[in-house]
Amino acid sequence: MIHFEQFTLSNGLRVFVNNDRTTPLVAMNVLYMVGARDEDPSQTGFAHLFEHLMFGGSVNIPSYDEPLQRAGGENNAFTNNDFTNYYLTLPAQNIETAFWLESDRMLNLAFSERSLEVQRNVVVEEFRQRYLNQPYGDVWLHLRPLAYKVHPYKWPTIGKEIAHIEDAVLDDVKQFFKRFYHPTNAILSLSGNIDVDTARKLCEKWFEPIAAGEKVLHELPQEPIQTERRELTLHKDVPYDSIYKVWHCGARSDKNFYATDLLTDILSSGKSSRLFNELIRKQKLFTSVSAYLLGDLDKSVVVAEGRVVKGIDIKLAEAALDAEIRKISSEKVTARELTKVKQKVESGLAFGDMNIANKALNLCYYEMLGDANLLNQQKDLYSKVDAGEILSTASDIFKDQNSSVMYYLSNLN
Repeated sequence: MIHFEQFTLSNGLRVFVNNDRTTPLVAMNVLYMVGARDEDPSQTGFAHLFEHLMFGGSVNIPSYDEPLQRAGGENNAFTNNDFTNYYLTLPAQNIETAFWLESDRMLNLAFSERSLEVQRNVVVEEFRQRYLNQPYGDVWLHLRPLAYKVHPYKWPTIGKEIAHIEDAVLDDVKQFFKRFYHPTNAILSLSGNIDVDTARKLCEKWFEPIAAGEKVLHELPQEPIQTERRELTLHKDVPYDSIYKVWHCGARSDKNFYATDLLTDILSSGKSSRLFNELIRKQKLFTSVSAYLLGDLDKSVVVAEGRVVKGIDIKLAEAALDAEIRKISSEKVTARELTKVKQKVESGLAFGDMNIANKALNLCYYEMLGDANLLNQQKDLYSKVDAGEILSTASDIFKDQNSSVMYYLSNLN
């Protein structure tokens, strides 16, 4: 059980405090409810670009990293399709440095053509190196628009194309900041050696003077129900033929999320999983194979992917994969399988709760979902899932007309 207290500042910033006196450190997490799904379709990649810009200096602090390092702290950030997250950890006696740094860049960035040019070049280079010049790096650049036709999940966090980042101008960046980076669209949490009274005083000093900003409604076009199978074949200079299959499923807040998550674990979590046992160990059709749930805020997808052994026809490999998918969609999983994956999830949750940075992130994340106390309900929600629920969930998801498949074929064979 993670104990926490919460309060809301007059400007709408929600704050959560987990007092953990077993550590000399404090973790601060600031979650902004803006991800790639909130971007203009003609200006994609902005949420990720902004993650980089947030480290380029704010109105009163030219360098973010330097004062934090002097205070003994470390930090990082990440962006996905749903939100952008900034986190840091430092000694408790220096916690006010965190408030000073994070409040100043929430107040206003030091926008400049130079800073934009530097970070734009960094992101463009990342796009090239990770997504265009790396084997299989462009998979999601093709797979997302195959699976999604309407919802903005149809582009990845890096953006649709390099030109969207290259063409970003200062006025566009300023408007993006004004719309999304303010107290009403943020959640702040603290975990570690700090009490709620200290946290409240520091929040009132550093964050409360910041203007609230206009509430973001996140009114997004919803993906229609898929009614027919989609296919795409690509030929690339990669060592192995690969297959990627995607099925639409429920959102993170849907009641069947936990059954969906467990059924993908049964399929591919570990060397005793169904896909590993059948497709790699027994039939020797794949060199690697996995199934996983993206778990997005809006209606999400289940993905199965695998690298095919050289010389094996990809349609034969797909047929074997489909056979395992049909099996979990038509027969109840065993009690042993279900117990094993539940125990693995439970141990993962318990291990995560030992880390103050994880606790700080999760308080923000579950509040974004609707209730921070969902953090303390995860174990029970997973444990309540039975074999019948997994069967009904799998049979609902794994329909041929609900699938998109991408054949990623090697030119080197």
